[in-house]
Amino acid sequence: MNIETHNINDKKIAEIITDEIILKTTEDGLDLLGNLNYQGFDKIIIHEKNIIHDFFELKTKIAGDILQKFTQYQMPLTIVGDFSKFNSKSLNDFIYESNKADKLIL
Repeated sequence: MNIETHNINDKKIAEIITDEIILKTTEDGLDLLGNLNYQGFDKIIIHEKNIIHDFFELKTKIAGDILQKFTQYQMPLTIVGDFSKFNSKSLNDFIYESNKADKLIL
């Protein structure tokens, strides 16, 4: 896993670069959050391909559990990728609502 650093408007942003799935559980999210917070990052960008597929099945509650931690610890998270492969109205609604917030952007 590589971390590409972006500095924008006095914010240090970590973009996770890897071909592996690194976000599978709530614990993985907390580890990532804690590690990057410790390194002084203000925001995190992760690619959809690096997140377990079940994250995007909202009924599994994985997304809710992980994203709650990022909100609780006030670490904005941006998830980028092609979400059209997930044919889910609830996921589309969730993405729409998340994009209206300042903290979580999918």
